[in-house]
Amino acid sequence: MQNFINKIELADELIRIKERVSPYLEISEIADRISKEPLGGKALFFENTGTNFPVLINALGSIKRMQIALRVNDFNEIGIEIENLFKDFTSPNKNLFEKLKLLPLLSRLASYMPKIVSSKCKSQEVIHTTPDLSILPILKSRSRDGGSFFTFPQVITKDPNTGIRNVGMYRMQVFGKNITAMHWHKHKVGARHYREYKKKNKLMPVAVALGGDPIYAYSAIAPLPDNVDEYMFAGFLRKEKVKLVKAITQDIEVPHDADIIIEGYIDPNEELIWEGPFGDHTGFFSLPDWYPKFHVTCITHRRDAVYPATIVGIPPMEDAYIARATERIFLSPIKLVMLPEMTDMNIPDAGTAHNLTIVSIEKSFSGHAQKVMNSLWGAGQMMFNKILVVFDNDIKICDYTHAARILSEHTDPEIDILFSRGPLDVLDHSSSKFAYGSKMGIDATRKYKEELKNENFQKIKYKYCKININYIKNKYHEIKEINDTLIKNKISFIFISIQKNKKYHVKLLSEQLLKETGFNKIKFIIFVDYPVNVFDIEQTTWIFTNNMEPLRDCYIFPAKNNNSISQAVIDGTRKRTDIDNFKRDWPDIVTGDEDTIKLVDRKWKQYKIGEFIESPSNKYKQLVLSDKAVVENNFEI
Repeated sequence: MQNFINKIELADELIRIKERVSPYLEISEIADRISKEPLGGKALFFENTGTNFPVLINALGSIKRMQIALRVNDFNEIGIEIENLFKDFTSPNKNLFEKLKLLPLLSRLASYMPKIVSSKCKSQEVIHTTPDLSILPILKSRSRDGGSFFTFPQVITKDPNTGIRNVGMYRMQVFGKNITAMHWHKHKVGARHYREYKKKNKLMPVAVALGGDPIYAYSAIAPLPDNVDEYMFAGFLRKEKVKLVKAITQDIEVPHDADIIIEGYIDPNEELIWEGPFGDHTGFFSLPDWYPKFHVTCITHRRDAVYPATIVGIPPMEDAYIARATERIFLSPIKLVMLPEMTDMNIPDAGTAHNLTIVSIEKSFSGHAQKVMNSLWGAGQMMFNKILVVFDNDIKICDYTHAARILSEHTDPEIDILFSRGPLDVLDHSSSKFAYGSKMGIDATRKYKEELKNENFQKIKYKYCKININYIKNKYHEIKEINDTLIKNKISFIFISIQKNKKYHVKLLSEQLLKETGFNKIKFIIFVDYPVNVFDIEQTTWIFTNNMEPLRDCYIFPAKNNNSISQAVIDGTRKRTDIDNFKRDWPDIVTGDEDTIKLVDRKWKQYKIGEFIESPSNKYKQLVLSDKAVVENNFEI
């Protein structure tokens, strides 16, 4: 960790703050402002936290810092190396001599495997056998959070049947000097290990590593296949094996050069603990639920230990840059083992990882885009994806304006939107059922004749259709704002903010609007609640992709004849009990509180971190509906 800090400081990617700053809300408010700066701002090193431990936050929150952490100049280098390794080992035509030449390669791969050492290690220089978590500067990020949380931990567990290790990153809420919750979702490997220990009626040893080489933290997040050791992957990335040592109080191994180690156990037969809420990476609060209780038995650390943390919330933040690296690194492996036709992948920041993914393919037959959709929805963490858009390989999918124009041109909503059902991310709040719901695939590729509803579709060219916005707003008083700027640029999307006040409001209003002049020429109409700023496309996309459940909230209006278009209406509004018969709690958006914002405003010059930056929360405060994490079900918008 210290080596990484030195490198990013030399690269002018680090700011040191010597002023006393509290881990209780203050650090997070500063980090929220910095991390939303262009290109991710800089990493922040808080030297005076009121504890013996400085805090490093936003460490991986830029492309440059991610590249420094991963020891590359281009993330694609890693994917290409994986691809070359795979080809070396799977080439069918190698003779004996060529195969013998692979022996040094095998030796090099073996050098990436983690190694257990018995020598004295840095992570155990200081040992606390009577553990007290209050010695650490554990952050409370938002006033509406349930408490203070570890936000950047490497949680180490082992399968009790096979002994195979897993390292995951699961937040941990603190409930006292030696108790935390362990927030692993039911789909995660740590949760699976927990269930196996429960079957065996055995205590589950757990260790939590903080800090060390930042590659360790990245490996804990990376979407690796099950049973691939994260520390082996870390060794591959850094070209040096990870050295592990036995924990002091638990039968488990931990990195020898981590900054802080928290050892403990989980009793699978113990009652669960009520954990949360927490301002999450979706930009909405994840609401309280029952999770296992982690008992701390020992804390060890380096003498010069640094406490690592991250803050998540409304995008873009640090996790967006981690996702960008993952997108590049894992494109080649996906092509190799599953989809050789896939040429590119993009995960927009506004899609918060699981809501929206864009891919391009080398299309070669009818139904090819649908084949790719189904394959990706069955692949690892892509099973959580909610909206997947497929383009041809010559489309620059990272240019969202260009991609949206192509989508408008190539898509017939009636034919080219595919719905499916499956698992959703636990954090998805829009589905009617917890962690289960529908998905939407959009085929934006050029069509073979077999894929067309009729050959005339390709002859229907886009025509600019003027909408009388004042007339529409005067006639339909629930409509507050209309953004039609995209249709002027040959992008057939329109965004509307409304105040819902009756059952099935969006569907009924859509049926009326489609009869109005101009609306019959628009392929995609997207509704959000007022006062969402529909003129801010990034904000609107973040809101509607979070709030829509595809099968329930997407209305397809078929073409009336061979010379007209079909249309899709998406309801991206908040779902309510009284209007939408929605039975689950609905979370509020993640913002800072006024008192903390004013505190940081007042102290800004004392921090000595540059020009004043206004709190991002001020941009979104008009969207806050509650002083709690959950919105009252029948709250009037």
